Amino acid sequence: MRYFIELQYDGAAYFGWQRQPDVATVQGTIEQRLSMLRGVPTEIVGAGRTDTGVNASFYVAHFDADAAVDCAQLAYKLNRVLPPDIAILRIYEVASDKHARFDAREREYTYFLTPQKSPFRRFSAWHYAVNLDVERMNLAAEKLLEYEDFTSFAKLNSNNKTNICHIAYARWSQEADGTLRFTIRADRFLRNMVRAIVGTLVDVGRGRYTVEEFDDIIRSRDLSRSSAGAAACGLFLSDVKY
Repeated sequence: MRYFIELQYDGAAYFGWQRQPDVATVQGTIEQRLSMLRGVPTEIVGAGRTDTGVNASFYVAHFDADAAVDCAQLAYKLNRVLPPDIAILRIYEVASDKHARFDAREREYTYFLTPQKSPFRRFSAWHYAVNLDVERMNLAAEKLLEYEDFTSFAKLNSNNKTNICHIAYARWSQEADGTLRFTIRADRFLRNMVRAIVGTLVDVGRGRYTVEEFDDIIRSRDLSRSSAGAAACGLFLSDVKY
C-alpha cells in the first residue's frame, strides 16, 4: 500500500530536503519520526529536492506500508513528534504505482522579496532595499516562456540528464506592503534554477541588464552570464500538481 503525505516546512534549520549523513534534513527528520511511530524502518520519497534554507508551503512525499494505515491518526501523531518547523497537512492512500516525484506534472515556486527589514520575515523573504522596476522585470520574465534550455541557470556539477524545462508561467506581483512576489510554474526545475533566475531578474529591475540582455543570457546557455542566486530564505515550493 502506498500513501501520500502533504506537508509544509520552514527550511531555515535544514540542509535541504534530501537525506544526508550527519546533518539535519527534512527528509531525514520525517523518516526518523515516522519509523519510530510505525515500529519499522520507513523511507519516504519526495516530489523533489529543495536546497539548504529553502522552504515549502506545500510539499508531497510518499511511503509504502505492508498493512493498512490509519491516516488521520498517523498524521496527528506525526505532528506531535515532529519539530515545530515541519507540519503534516494530511496523509491519504493512493494507487500503489503513483509516485510523488515521477508523476508530478507541474511544480510551482514562489519567491518573496521585501524592501523593508522585518524581524518576522528574516527566514521567509529576501530583504532587498534597492528600488526595482517591476514592469521591466515582468517583460524579462516573459522571455522565459520562449525557451526550453535553461543551462544559463543550472548549477554546475548537478548531474542533470537534461537542462530542458517547460515553463508555463513566470510573473512578479506587488503586495500592499511593498513585498514583491515572483511565481513560476514548470514541469521541472534544475537545481538552484529559480534562485538564479530571481537574482538575474532583480538585476534587470535595478538596471544592470536590459530585457534584451536577459534574453541573450538565456540564449547563451552560459552559467557565468547569469547573476548570483537570490537568498534561499525567500524561496518556497508552493504547489505540486499531479
